[in-house]
Amino acid sequence: MTARRGGLGTAFTNVYVASLASNLGDGIARIASPLLAVRLTDDALLVAGVAAIAMVPWLLFAIPAGMIVDRIDRRTALAAANFLRGALGVVLLVLAATGTLTIWWLYVVIFIYGMGETVYDTAARAVIPSVVAKPDLPRANGRMEAGELVVQNFLAGPFTSVLFAVSVLIPLGTNALVFAASAVLALLLPRAAAGSHVDSATERTTLRRQYTDGFRFIFSNRMLATLLLLSTFIGFWFSASTASFALFLIDDLGLPEALFGVFMLSGAVGGILGSVLAPRLKARFGAGSTMAGANLLATVTFLVLGLFPSLVMAAVVYFLSSAAVIVWNVLVMSLRQSIIPGRLLGRVHGSWRTLLWGTMPLGSLVGGLLGRVDLALPFAVGGGVATVAALVYFRFLTTLPNPEDVDNGDDAQPSAGTVPPVV
Repeated sequence: MTARRGGLGTAFTNVYVASLASNLGDGIARIASPLLAVRLTDDALLVAGVAAIAMVPWLLFAIPAGMIVDRIDRRTALAAANFLRGALGVVLLVLAATGTLTIWWLYVVIFIYGMGETVYDTAARAVIPSVVAKPDLPRANGRMEAGELVVQNFLAGPFTSVLFAVSVLIPLGTNALVFAASAVLALLLPRAAAGSHVDSATERTTLRRQYTDGFRFIFSNRMLATLLLLSTFIGFWFSASTASFALFLIDDLGLPEALFGVFMLSGAVGGILGSVLAPRLKARFGAGSTMAGANLLATVTFLVLGLFPSLVMAAVVYFLSSAAVIVWNVLVMSLRQSIIPGRLLGRVHGSWRTLLWGTMPLGSLVGGLLGRVDLALPFAVGGGVATVAALVYFRFLTTLPNPEDVDNGDDAQPSAGTVPPVV
């Protein structure tokens, strides 16, 4: 069965639609959670705890989630994760409707929700190489990133904020329905999305060995290991730079609090542009050179904002850095998907996220301490240190191959523009 010329195939379209539904649920949850917390307590520390609790599952369960994704039908993993999150939406709805919701119950729901998110996100990233040819990976990942940005920033955000003011039950009920719909869509994905990744060797491997398989694979590949360590280092300083971003904009640069959400759209627009440009820049300059340029642009803009702070500069920097970060994310994801064998995609992705995202809260702490001195200082220091790293590793990044030039030992991938047989 042949896809429309220039398209990514019916199988990818099915995955994409299921992902859009899931992203809508994620967007509603991310807006509703802090709004619920503010209604439940006026303790700033307890409200801030919502964001902290949301990250804990990635530290504890990213690798186990990868192990699950590598052992079962990935359609089942996607569906189970979103059925769980849909059920949690129902629990939250009932607690809110009966007046029994407390900040502690909210913490419990957010934590379990995060466990489901680790499974869904890992499975969704592992599915793409099963239904898309390697040359099309940047385009497919770019479309996934753009869809997430549009749905969460331009649809879920305004929808949730407006309806929350009318009745908290409306967005909570919608959230439960959206996740249930996404779970059903996941079950209807074609056979190719299941992944032919479980082999006898994996079945015989002990759980302890599987827990470390992701890191073993990463650090046995010098290119992947260098990419992970560089990404983690720069991610740490990006987290430090943006730790007090809202306070910097409002207190130092004079942004009216009511316009904060509007200002943040500049980053969403930049991210969408980056998702569109990533495959085109890769086709024109190659993946490595594009990643090197995007990495340098993202870090330099932060340094410039720290040295020359102004509201206009902040908007320009947020737009450019968001575009550059998305270009980087699309291409580094595509390269990883092409290097990692299908049977290890879940475990490697989980290991990658554990180290990368695990350092970000520490970066935020460092940024908060720098912000106590001066709110522009986190951008100057974080942007400066990250820029030095981007320059030091610029040449290394330019040597990275295109995804289609990598052979990971898997069986032949789907041909560009074709759809694997649906069974």
